[in-house]
Amino acid sequence: MTRYFIHIVLLVLGVVFGIDTVQAQISVQAPSRVAAGENFRLSYTINTQDVDEFRAGNIPSGLEVIAGPYTSQQSSYQMVNGHASSSSSITFTYTLYAEKEGTFTIPAAHAKVNGRSVSSRAVRITVSGHASTTANGAPQMHQDDDDGLQMRAAGSRISGKDLFIKVSANKRRVYEQEPVLLTYKVYTLVDLTQLEGKMPDLTGFHSQEVQLPQQKSFKMERVNGEPYRAVTWSQYVMYPQMTGKLEVPSITFKGIVVQQNRSVDPFEAFFNGGSGYVEVKRNIEAPGLTIQVDPLPKKPANFSGGVGRFNISSQLSKTEVKAGDPVTLRVVVGGIGNLKLIKLPEIEFPKNFDKYDPKITDKTKLTANGVEGNMVYDILFVPRSEGKYTVPSVEFTYFDIPSGSYKTIKTKPFSLTVDKGDGKNASATYDVPKDNDIHGLMLGETKLYKVNEGFFFGSVTYWICLLLPLLAFIVLLILFRKRALDNADIIKMRSKKADKMARKRLKKANQLMFQGKSGEFYDEVLRALWDYAGYKLNMPVEQLSRDNITESLASHHIAEANIDKFISALDECEFERYAPGDEAGNMEKTYLAAMTAITDIEEEMKKKH
Repeated sequence: MTRYFIHIVLLVLGVVFGIDTVQAQISVQAPSRVAAGENFRLSYTINTQDVDEFRAGNIPSGLEVIAGPYTSQQSSYQMVNGHASSSSSITFTYTLYAEKEGTFTIPAAHAKVNGRSVSSRAVRITVSGHASTTANGAPQMHQDDDDGLQMRAAGSRISGKDLFIKVSANKRRVYEQEPVLLTYKVYTLVDLTQLEGKMPDLTGFHSQEVQLPQQKSFKMERVNGEPYRAVTWSQYVMYPQMTGKLEVPSITFKGIVVQQNRSVDPFEAFFNGGSGYVEVKRNIEAPGLTIQVDPLPKKPANFSGGVGRFNISSQLSKTEVKAGDPVTLRVVVGGIGNLKLIKLPEIEFPKNFDKYDPKITDKTKLTANGVEGNMVYDILFVPRSEGKYTVPSVEFTYFDIPSGSYKTIKTKPFSLTVDKGDGKNASATYDVPKDNDIHGLMLGETKLYKVNEGFFFGSVTYWICLLLPLLAFIVLLILFRKRALDNADIIKMRSKKADKMARKRLKKANQLMFQGKSGEFYDEVLRALWDYAGYKLNMPVEQLSRDNITESLASHHIAEANIDKFISALDECEFERYAPGDEAGNMEKTYLAAMTAITDIEEEMKKKH
């Protein structure tokens, strides 16, 4: 009973404190250097599509957002040997205009993914020189010489040279069971945002997919002198199970390319939700190829089925035991090759040894070279008679790929001394039985208990289990009563809501500031300040005035400097709304003044409480 109680407690703790191990990340792409008068793209990519909220960093003065955010989703789906795998991401793209020369830092972007906050790195952009304009006087789009990527105009043709997939195998002639690495690599000169393809079942091959990063990272490669953005899309390790010419069929991938509608004004595109871009569906065929598989030479009688490069070792758990005591011989086969398909040769133990089936532990991993690691075999045996014995060596025969011949490797033999047993270990078990298995009989000395002794009922554990629910009930009763009293205090509840409501309004104001809606922005900031004062000081709307707020804050012993900050924030909000100059700078100044005033008053009140 005690064991069941512990299991229940551990289960509850696991549910309460369970942690999600999936880590979301934001990667950012932008040119490091542009010319004054140029447009350029700023892109944020999150390696999941479960994004609750995204907020880019405030764009500094000197750079101007003229379009965006344009949202594109990327996903891939693959099926290999009945096993499906998929990855997805979402990209937020902005088009910015470089107004003047200088070095500008765009702060980190922030997003909420499954309730967690993630951030990108800050971006530093240097604006130098002056760009030439197009024929109609519009600013030209910055083209990075290093990446070869150009966003084509809407309706432009996408040829097979602009976007294609190369299929390669590291070997085109192999032996049976020799691993082959199959690679699909994408090359593009256009803005490819999504690619999806299904890997067919390969006849004659046992295939496993190599795990690649879900977030695809393009790199520069030159093909026939042309710079392409290239990425390894997927890789598979294939073990041929048949001989002859085996075919890897062609695959048709479905891609989406983004093109720019340059006839649309950038400002109009921004306010129409990114209508300056169009998505073009494109089928990309990955060609097939042929693998020549040669049969293995005549196999020896003791062939293990292993093909690759292997080593073997062994160790004995004990060298001196009593008759009836279990002993474990551990054999480890390691290396690179078809480790999962090998079989361990039979070991000829002495006749008076009881041998059990080996316990196999897989400690391998799939890499681009094939399956690497170790296969561990734990063989349990029980000597029944005393004497001196030799545990024989283990021979392992495999086909060595580099030399093209069979090789036999073996472990060293062990000497085992078996003394006379005490008769207690009449039998031995290999594995500890699971809770739902039938347990063996408990042998040995038994212990008798008097009535009401040694039982769960009436024990200390029994009383602890009985009292725990009562104590939990009392604690919950106290907590709920305290919460009920707090909810009954209307003034206290309004005061607690003040900061939360103000920050919610300021958050909305920040979004309006980013969108350039100045009128709505100033209205929202004023509401945040007046509502904060009304709720925090428990003053009705008709009594709210600068004088009343000053007197009430002073009665709460708020420092005069913080009171002045709050009143100044009110004045500044009304003044900056109609002030000349940089409109974005005025809004940012007002936002910071309001946020600082509310934060300082809130912190001072918390300290006094």
